[in-house]
Amino acid sequence: MRIFLVLLLPFFLYAKSLESKISNMIIIGFKGLDLNSSTLDIRTIKRDSIGGVILFSHNLESEEQLKKLTLNLKKISKNILIAIDEEGGRVDRLKKITHIKIPSAREISKLNDKEIEKIYTNLAKKMKYLGINLNFAPVVDLNINPRNSVINKANRSYARDPLKTAHISSIFIDSFKREGIFCTLKHFPGHGSSMNDSHKGFTDITKSWKEIELLVYIKLLESKKIDLIMSAHVYNKNLDPLYPATLSKKILTSLLRKNLGYDALIVSDDLQMGAIRNNYSLKESLKLAINAGVDLLLFGNQVEKPIKIKKIIDTVKVLIKEGDVSIDQIDEANERIDRLKKKL
Repeated sequence: MRIFLVLLLPFFLYAKSLESKISNMIIIGFKGLDLNSSTLDIRTIKRDSIGGVILFSHNLESEEQLKKLTLNLKKISKNILIAIDEEGGRVDRLKKITHIKIPSAREISKLNDKEIEKIYTNLAKKMKYLGINLNFAPVVDLNINPRNSVINKANRSYARDPLKTAHISSIFIDSFKREGIFCTLKHFPGHGSSMNDSHKGFTDITKSWKEIELLVYIKLLESKKIDLIMSAHVYNKNLDPLYPATLSKKILTSLLRKNLGYDALIVSDDLQMGAIRNNYSLKESLKLAINAGVDLLLFGNQVEKPIKIKKIIDTVKVLIKEGDVSIDQIDEANERIDRLKKKL
């Protein structure tokens, strides 16, 4: 009996509570330059070990300040993911404190491989120095719609050609992997053909989306080095007549996981963006996103309409209690998240 109890002891020591499992699925934004003045619920993070945080320009004052912030975050939550959108060009959060301009995707596409690798390697080294371990980039959306404001006109797409886009993205990913930083392909199943901006509201790509937008994912998945893919809040009735991609089991589980064979992490785009927030309640969006196959739930916009970590956790607990979300889905997500965090 004593031997049996000793063998079981490690399991009980490391078994997670339900709250911790749900918390592990959350990536949250916050206001503040340090933990003392931040809007983060430090007590909840310490108890339940949150999945990660996302940094924006309002969290950055200087390199020294950011290094201290990331170090303190890692002290209160082991293996926490510290994420940032660092694409270059218009989406260059670190430019504010490093004063190093990273070219846009369109500018990068005009360079040779060695020049591209040098730029992204230097960026990755800087991010590692600052304590960031997750980049929500590269953008692999194709430059299909010339009137697209959020991707094309913002110069966030490498090319219209999926093979060229995959090639440059592969250089990007390799440069960051060498420095121990995870990368994220975005935005599945493709945002380059859209007319509207999903930050603002409902975005229908039914008539404009093309199957060629999947080719870049197929090509990159062949490399077996993709750690995360971010879903898009775009609606395509030919792929799912009811829900946008982030909330669609047909798109994330059937298409991405089963048809394309992807078994790593899916992170939602910000669930506080207009396309989701304006059309779904918190409870409904969490229910649909988790059941669709999202592993990491991103709540980035904590400035305009902040949401407490505890409220997200409590809402998911209610969904589980009511039978609308299964504990198996939570466990599967945690298995993928923990698999990634072990690489840190």
